[in-house]
Order: sequence, then structure tokens, then C-alpha cells
Amino acid sequence: MLNIPLADVDHVARPVVAIGTDYSPGALLDFHTHRRAQFLYGMTGLMEVDTDEGTWVVPPYSGVWLPAGKRHRVRMNGVSTRSLYIEPVAAPRSSSSCEVLVVTPLLHHLLLASASMPALYDESGRDGALAQLLLYELQRAPALPLFAPLPRDPHLARLCRDFLGQPHIHSLPEDWARQLHCSQRTFNRLFRQQTGLSFAIWRQQACLMAAVPRLLAGSSVTRTALELGYDSPGAFSSMFRKVLGQSPTAFVRAATRQGKELPIYDSQTLAGLPSTD
Repeated sequence: MLNIPLADVDHVARPVVAIGTDYSPGALLDFHTHRRAQFLYGMTGLMEVDTDEGTWVVPPYSGVWLPAGKRHRVRMNGVSTRSLYIEPVAAPRSSSSCEVLVVTPLLHHLLLASASMPALYDESGRDGALAQLLLYELQRAPALPLFAPLPRDPHLARLCRDFLGQPHIHSLPEDWARQLHCSQRTFNRLFRQQTGLSFAIWRQQACLMAAVPRLLAGSSVTRTALELGYDSPGAFSSMFRKVLGQSPTAFVRAATRQGKELPIYDSQTLAGLPSTD
């Protein structure tokens, strides 16, 4: 379904409701909650997701898991989304906090296909199998321990958004300070006050967030490293392993390999879902 309000289909007795929505640049969905859990996937542009816990910047080919009832606000920067709204009893993830999840090539294509699923799909047919596979893939999707909070200061936030669009590991704090018409010492203090991170750590996090979808899309380690400004593939791989606990090659292999069969959400598990009567 495309551009359908959730309120129109939330009552449907299916574990998964899939909706695709296109948003104009700068569109803001103010703070709200959903009865269902949500997986929000942006195929283009950047999403900024605010919760009571902080701000997540979600790059293309990544998605954010929002547990049922989680209060959140989303700013869309030229985003076309696919959202899965999942009954709490069928939620494939147990975390009570938001998570940024890796969207593998398989999950990406499943999310694209989900746009053709009607709200009241045939659970024993192709759409039912697609819904089950989406739940499987969400359960096994790796969570990224990456968090690039955006500052509240509008001028600094603009620089951060520009950087997220074109990240480069050797971007210099003195250049940012010059654009903000302040000293580097003042800039460093402002940046930490506004984000809770040093500029160097934030810059590294942003580069990693950009690297993951490129690697999963088939870009080589060498190409990814050079595009992000690293002096060598080795330097990039060393940083990647330090933060994510494995090499880029191992990370991609783990994210894309076929996982073991996962439990099926059968009719007994889903008993008690609201009816459409």
C-alpha cells in the first residue's frame, strides 16, 4: 500500500501492515506513538529520529526499529520510506529501545515488494509468506552501535547535515570553526555541549554510518575507504574492527549470509490479534 494513513488499516487482523510513503524535503512528523511496533526504512535521503533517549540520524539503506508505544518524532530530508507496522505479539525484536538496523540486499528487496501487500492479505498465500520472511529478516538484522546526534544549534546542525551527505574522515575542526566564526577551542566546546561527543568521535561515527550501506551494496573495502578519505584500506579496516568488533569483510559476510531457520509465528502465536469485525 502506498501513501495510506496507518489509522485506516491499524485495526486489520494481520501481524504486519506494510505502507510506503513519499515525503517532501524537510517534512516533520511531530512526536507521536503507535500501538504497533514499527520498522521505518528510508530508501533515499536522511531521516532524523528523535526519541526521549536522543536523536538517531539514519542514512539510506538503514532503518530504525521503534518498539510499540515508543514516543518519537521524524524529520524527513527527501525520503521515500517503507514502514512495517507489527503487532506487539509478533514483534521479532525484544529490545525496548530504538535500534538502527542494517538493511541487507535481501531485506531491501523484501521491503520494496511489501508495497504491493494489501492490508488484509492472504496469510496462506504469497503475501503471507512475504510477511513471514520480513519478520525473519528483521529478527536477524544486525543492529549498528552507531549514533550521530544532531546539535540543536541551527548553524552547527546545518554543517552536520552537510557532512552526513558527504562524509570525509579528514574534515578539519578548524574549518568548521571558521565557518561558524569562532575559535577552534570554542568550536570544540560547543560541539561537545551540543552532541555529547567530541568532534573526532562524531566524525568517525558518521563515516561508519556511510560506510556500512556502501559495503553492503557491493563497494569494495578499498573504494569505500578512499571515498571516505582514509589514507589506506588498512587504516579504514582497523577503525572498523575497533568499533564494530570485526573486519569490514567479515561484517558484510555475517550480514548477508543465509541464517538458520527461525521460529514461525503460527496461528496460535498470533491468536488474540484484533479482528476486523
